[in-house]
Amino acid sequence: MDFTLSEEQKMLVETLRTMGERENFKELAKRIDETCEFPSAINAILAIEELAKFSPMIAAPVFESNVGPVRVIDLFGSEEHKKRLIPGVCAGEMSVSVCMTEPEVGSDLTSLGTRAVEDGDSYILNGRKSFITGGGHASHYMVYTRFGESKGYKAIGGLLVEKGMPGFSFGKQERYMGLHGMPSCDLFFDDVRVPKKNLIVPPGDFGKLMWTFDIERCGNAAMCLGVAGGALDAAKAYAMERNAFGKLICEFQAVQFLVVDMATKLDAARLLVYRAASGAGQGLPSIYEASMAKAYANEMVVEVTDKAMQVFGGYGYSSEFPVERMYRDAKAWGVAGGTLQMLKIGVAGMIFGRRFDQRR
Repeated sequence: MDFTLSEEQKMLVETLRTMGERENFKELAKRIDETCEFPSAINAILAIEELAKFSPMIAAPVFESNVGPVRVIDLFGSEEHKKRLIPGVCAGEMSVSVCMTEPEVGSDLTSLGTRAVEDGDSYILNGRKSFITGGGHASHYMVYTRFGESKGYKAIGGLLVEKGMPGFSFGKQERYMGLHGMPSCDLFFDDVRVPKKNLIVPPGDFGKLMWTFDIERCGNAAMCLGVAGGALDAAKAYAMERNAFGKLICEFQAVQFLVVDMATKLDAARLLVYRAASGAGQGLPSIYEASMAKAYANEMVVEVTDKAMQVFGGYGYSSEFPVERMYRDAKAWGVAGGTLQMLKIGVAGMIFGRRFDQRR
């Protein structure tokens, strides 16, 4: 498979790199981390990767409008929903947040407790979602919920809930170890009346929700490429200017080995992510390829940012230098979009040709 960038793609990457330098995204990334304010920045994978070298928060709007939950609307929504939402998301005027996790339900999505019950031309939605990225900030919420009293995955579907609907409220904003500036909070649904026309994925089409989730996993992995790439760039630059024992530290084998390991792991992850993304560009990615790419990229970004901190030595642990923030941001991606363990269980099932029931 040929991943040689076309001239157009090279121009895109160079434009984004130049924009980052011109707009001083390094300083913007530092300010976002300190203030926890979500930026309304520029308007998928190359763009996300390049912008995430500065900060995932700067790359977030591109993620939103290309590989985020809005793709559920793009693939399965009505023409009315598409016309109403997609242009607004791409223009940065609207955003869609995916709502899966609950206080008692994380990886086991077939056990969702949030429930929607038919009532005339509406559904009455009750329940609670936790750790929802974009919570309180997004204009629309793609809520995965159970319909009626049935159990199992066949009763799971997706409703589009709009901010401001009566009975729909938000908890306090969370502050995490990393990804400062990314809104996140609990959502509460107390007899929220949602019009039936807001049904995006009917119950029984749970598989469709998982397909679109694999597109988002490609975006997650691209964020990892960007963060790791930013850490590698910072480590290289530091190694070529820092002196110790009378010479630049890039001349020491120990530092060279660290940087080579970083570059190798980053390139390996990039090949996996680009392979998965090439399928996503044709509609939907391979579940196997997207899961493997995300799992490897999630582990890679932690290893690469950790090695970057080692290159910086004591300064790597200081918030005055970017790699400390990059390491904290790196830890988030292995939880968001499906945990490493669940992804590997899924991949194992595809390798062995059988399902492994974690309930037994």
